[in-house]
Amino acid sequence: MSEAAEITQLLNCARSGDRGALDQVLATLYRELHAMARRQLGGQHGHTLDATALVHEAYLKLIGRAEAQFDDRAHFFAYAASAMRSVVVDYARQRLAQKRGGDLHRVTELPEDAAGGLRLDEDMLALDTALTRLADVDARLAQVVELRYFGGLSELEIAALLQRSERSVRRDWQKARMYLLASLQGG
Repeated sequence: MSEAAEITQLLNCARSGDRGALDQVLATLYRELHAMARRQLGGQHGHTLDATALVHEAYLKLIGRAEAQFDDRAHFFAYAASAMRSVVVDYARQRLAQKRGGDLHRVTELPEDAAGGLRLDEDMLALDTALTRLADVDARLAQVVELRYFGGLSELEIAALLQRSERSVRRDWQKARMYLLASLQGG
């Protein structure tokens, strides 16, 4: 049985309430989740949130939600990227609250990707707010952003997960970036 088929079977068991099956999925995909977290946090020094802590916190969010249902590998990674986003945003909020009250400022750029690591600061909070607004307008665009920016996946990987063309994912990414940048700049 292929790994993808095995993961789908385990996800079906997890959907039926088998917590052991979900644990096995996480163990099988741990390296990929850890790589996502490392890409996300790359370049962050002096923070208590590292890739391992991010994966573990995201895992707690994954198992803590009774309504978490994963149809397939793509759905699992989409949910994992969302959980990681939540952990990173919570960490940035906590850090800013401790640092100086968490005043927000206006973001003037949105990088093509988070290859250099996400900044755990007020930019992250502003991006989270803008991304929530985007999800209300177009959930598919928001999912592409989460997978690319928070999950650290390439357009090719996202296309494979979502079973769409790479070109379509690239267009979605460009539209989402334009929307988010306009939103971040107050437009």
